[in-house]
Amino acid sequence: QVQLVESGGGLVQAGDSLRLSCTASGRSISSYGMGWFRQAPGKEREFVAGISWSGVSTYYADSVKGRFTISRDNAKNTVYLQMNSLKPEDTAVYYCARLKESRRYYSSSNFHTEALYDYWGQGTQVTVSS
Repeated sequence: QVQLVESGGGLVQAGDSLRLSCTASGRSISSYGMGWFRQAPGKEREFVAGISWSGVSTYYADSVKGRFTISRDNAKNTVYLQMNSLKPEDTAVYYCARLKESRRYYSSSNFHTEALYDYWGQGTQVTVSS
């Protein structure tokens, strides 16, 4: 069993930065691709960013490309989402999730597909005021 816990959310102003963390316990996530998703009020959950198990490949939603950076520290069993130049439309609950199969290649479209993830965190709220 794997538990994923997100942290680092909060209330910030437009243009500010935040760094979200997703720390796993129970088992190592070092050989799994990881993703960040978000859900804004009244909207469906959407893909934000993903990172391959090796850390070599990263993927981003068009809406955050150039502003957000996903990274991982396998020694800390943690994945990060650095969010810069935040906008009010980034307001949402942010979730991290683990892809089901270890050491497997996943395409960009795979990272966008929620059904391919097996463990999810509880989420952390990010609110960006204008």
